[in-house]
Amino acid sequence: MDNNAIALDAIFHALADPTRRAVVHRLGSGPATVSELAEPFDMALPSFMKHVRVLEMTGLIRSSKSGRIRTCVLEQEKLDAAERWFADQRATWASRYRNLDNLLEELKGEGDER
Repeated sequence: MDNNAIALDAIFHALADPTRRAVVHRLGSGPATVSELAEPFDMALPSFMKHVRVLEMTGLIRSSKSGRIRTCVLEQEKLDAAERWFADQRATWASRYRNLDNLLEELKGEGDER
């Protein structure tokens, strides 16, 4: 398995969790502190930090600490990689459906000739 596939697996694993998806969605609006990100969730801060660490390990977010405040930002490049994968899949399947449509039209035309 190549490095891109491994990275993609990690991204999809991270985004499989609704809490982490919500964090990524929120960070799409701009940087936020861990406390701000954790506020909507009914969990202890140490538990929430596990989600932050998963997102950091996959490279989806980056955080920096200033004093006691940790601020997180979204790393758009990783989301772009997942988006490219989806675009490739979409193009592959669109091509297959077009081929199937063409075959069905061809078969329908042969049936009309009889």
